[in-house]
Amino acid sequence: MFRLSKNVRNLGWVSLFNDISSEMIYPLLPLFLNTVLGAGVVFIGLIEGMAESVSSFIKLFSGWLSDRVRKRKGLIFLGYLLASLTRPLIGLATSPSQVLFLRFFDRVGKGIRTSPRDALLSQSCELNERGKAFGFQRAMDHTGAMTGPLIGSLLMAVLTKDLRILFLLAFIPALICLFILWRGVKEVVKEPDLQSTPPRLHWKSWDRRFKYFLLIITLFTLGNSSDAFLLLRAQDFGLDVVSIPVLWFVFHLSKTIFSLPGASLSDRIGRRKVMILAWLLYSGVYWGFAYMTKSSHLWVLFTIYGLFYGLSEGTEKAWVADLVEEEKRGMAYGAYHFCIGVAAFPASLLMGLIWKALGVKWAFSFGALLALIAAFLTTVLLKEESKRKILY
Repeated sequence: MFRLSKNVRNLGWVSLFNDISSEMIYPLLPLFLNTVLGAGVVFIGLIEGMAESVSSFIKLFSGWLSDRVRKRKGLIFLGYLLASLTRPLIGLATSPSQVLFLRFFDRVGKGIRTSPRDALLSQSCELNERGKAFGFQRAMDHTGAMTGPLIGSLLMAVLTKDLRILFLLAFIPALICLFILWRGVKEVVKEPDLQSTPPRLHWKSWDRRFKYFLLIITLFTLGNSSDAFLLLRAQDFGLDVVSIPVLWFVFHLSKTIFSLPGASLSDRIGRRKVMILAWLLYSGVYWGFAYMTKSSHLWVLFTIYGLFYGLSEGTEKAWVADLVEEEKRGMAYGAYHFCIGVAAFPASLLMGLIWKALGVKWAFSFGALLALIAAFLTTVLLKEESKRKILY
């Protein structure tokens, strides 16, 4: 960790405090909408669906814009600022429509910041530390995701059960996030190539290997449905409402523990090998969920599932930087996040339809099969390249 650049370390701390702020209130948002503001489940689903869809499209545009203007920090700060302001304002909301409006801007903020942040992170580390840098960022993000709900629960236990006050208090870690970003993260400026043309949002402008990468990621994501289905599977085996949050905490703890070593492994043995291993692991876990016979299997499967995230999340992002030249990297991260976002919605829909029509074993087997296909296509289409060919 301490060999990483100041930019990488501070972007990690930014992610941690932002996630603490977000996760202090996110688990309580449906409860707030339903019990305080009287919103129905359909409206709650509308809020989340619209918010995530908008975020996916904005990630594509903001990445392109950061390449175009050759500056990333301003967009990153704007994105975190928008998200930070929405949290205390949700506490002041008096109608579900106001929460819809604010939740929309929270996801707009995420869309604005994500691609430029990933591009700046890739510029702030050496080639042989890209996996480690992204793994560190993911580990800090998951740490914040674990810590936020615990802080929220503690505040409700010892201070107040008023959800509006809790939403206002969530602004404190958000302010810390903004301070670290403003003072501790620096723009990485590269002299423009006078012969290069401005980046264009066009499929033909990408390198062939990056196109294959995007297609494989999209295919895999179609089988990577919402983790809510895993919790439904846990309920099938009689896991009670008290044990489920503990299981969820174990899952996030596993992701946190494995994120840094998992992504760092890709610096040593290559991104391709680690991603093939990750997808094979995912396939095994999903077949495990399909054919498990005891509730004790859940704890093992969720822990191994956390290992999958540790291997894949940072490695995927580091691989984007390897495949795309620096002046197009913001747009590349935008395309990467866009493909995942576009495929994520039909993935959960397909999972639900297969579960209902054919049963739980077929539903989980579908996700396992797509992961196997992704691993096979990576083996065939994305040959490992020497470091001298990797784009800096």
